[in-house]
Amino acid sequence: MNRKTSDTLYRKALSLMPGGVNSPVRACRSVGADPLFIKSAEGSRIVDADGNAYIDYVGSWGPMILGHRHPAVVDSIRQVLEKGTSFGAPTQLEVELAEMVVEAVPSVQMVRMVNSGTEATMSAIRLARGVTGREAIVKFDGCYHGHADSLLVEAGSGVATLGIPGSPGVPGSFVAQTYSLPYNDTEAIKQLMVRQGNGIAAVIVEPVAGNMGLVAPAGNFLQTLRDECSRSRCLLIFDEVMTGFRVAYGGAQSLYDISPDLTCFGKIIGGGLPVGAYGGRKDIMEQVAPSGSIYQAGTLSGNPVAMAAGIATLRELKKPGFYSQLEEKSRILADGLQTAAEKAGRSVSLNRVGSMLGMFFARGPVHSFADAKTSDLETFSSYYRQMLSRGIYLAPSQFEALFVSAAHSADDLQATADAARASFRAL
Repeated sequence: MNRKTSDTLYRKALSLMPGGVNSPVRACRSVGADPLFIKSAEGSRIVDADGNAYIDYVGSWGPMILGHRHPAVVDSIRQVLEKGTSFGAPTQLEVELAEMVVEAVPSVQMVRMVNSGTEATMSAIRLARGVTGREAIVKFDGCYHGHADSLLVEAGSGVATLGIPGSPGVPGSFVAQTYSLPYNDTEAIKQLMVRQGNGIAAVIVEPVAGNMGLVAPAGNFLQTLRDECSRSRCLLIFDEVMTGFRVAYGGAQSLYDISPDLTCFGKIIGGGLPVGAYGGRKDIMEQVAPSGSIYQAGTLSGNPVAMAAGIATLRELKKPGFYSQLEEKSRILADGLQTAAEKAGRSVSLNRVGSMLGMFFARGPVHSFADAKTSDLETFSSYYRQMLSRGIYLAPSQFEALFVSAAHSADDLQATADAARASFRAL
């Protein structure tokens, strides 16, 4: 594999950007590699700066559910570009996209567009504190809710990949108001609520955890959160930045039939462009400025290019059979990876919810961050490099999910299973 251009770009980037990247996990250090620099993408494939093509299961970290450069999305963007790129003023497009989100997710009666998942979760936390008059929040080990100060405690994603427990620069007083509990531990949340429930503003959770690999909610975990929040009169926030419109059109909350008070969405509602949103019950959302006194703002919020891409994406997702077809592709891929591991005599634990997968090099089932951390990281690193050499592009971390898109073909899935079989044998 020729990497000359990528390597040259990386050396130059190291002198210009911290670690040579603009987001930590892209550096690929945890898997003993240097990053590829991407030049283009189409459908299920990305192409690096040296012209090497790969079957992509990162999908811009989840939002490319239709695949790259879907014609409907590209056309919608092109039409907006002929009129302008940013106005800093209301447009019809943001009203249309907001209406689609509200119609899709019953718990969301009003929505506020923002520019990223971090901004969505940060704003939802502020709203919860303002509404309840309380300060403490509860999160769960291995769940990553963006890099806002109070949410970096025991976080997943890049924080877990780099082995960072929190972050310098975060005041201790901020962290003191955050409780982090084991994911899927119903007794832990019940006990905490008995002791501290009157001071808790919100419980925030990834209903399907996608930032410690992929971990599904077990048993009545989500229902317990709903019950405990209702009992303590605090807000339940679902961070569906990954799962919203990904695991189902109505998000994970529609799969598990749980109604949160607030929901956070990510780039999938903008066709992969920089966008996020938070929404919930009308009585809560009307407390956000200018309707209410809880302030949050953003010059680029509701950007017309992102709104148009989001509308086009959601229209495609609403088409009959979309999710059933995506579910079948995801099942085929999961079965192929599991069979490849078994034939090579490799012990892996594979979790899947819809088109999100997590494969852990762990001997037992993975139901929590503690379980995920038992994975053999050296073996994963070797597996990552082996798969990359065979044209399969995975997230460079054991603690990230794998995403299937509508653009992945039967040939792509078979090629991936074949590459996995060869990679397992080569470990």
